[in-house]
Amino acid sequence: MTGPIGLGSAPPDTALDPAPPAAATRLAGALEVPVAARHDAVADVVRAFPEWSEAWAALGDVARDDIEAYACFRVGYHRGLDALRQAGWKGSGFVRWVHPGNRGFLRCVDGLRAAAAAIGETAEEERCALFLRQLDPSWPPVGLPGPGDR
Repeated sequence: MTGPIGLGSAPPDTALDPAPPAAATRLAGALEVPVAARHDAVADVVRAFPEWSEAWAALGDVARDDIEAYACFRVGYHRGLDALRQAGWKGSGFVRWVHPGNRGFLRCVDGLRAAAAAIGETAEEERCALFLRQLDPSWPPVGLPGPGDR
């Protein structure tokens, strides 16, 4: 036998493609509008890019209450799972924050965790917290913005 012998391998790392520039530009603009109009501006971005988890995470951040936030983060989570599967993810392996395209999905999982805690859904909160650590063992990333900072 010639060649190196693998003594083990790390789980695969999946990186989603970054957002289309038009989506990122539009979301950045929506987040800059006055607070009174921000929710509607971000919702318009979600309408234009409904498969993009980052837009759903932003809508969850500007949600009017805990239930709306929970719903937004849940949709973004599922849209992210769809995107990950399309990128070859098989339900296991790393989905790390270091890859910018993964951040919307990870923000949705974290937002869902926080929203679940806010409404008293402890099992979902714990499941999301564990899932985040499985996806990215270094979770939470340094400098992860809070809902008011995004």
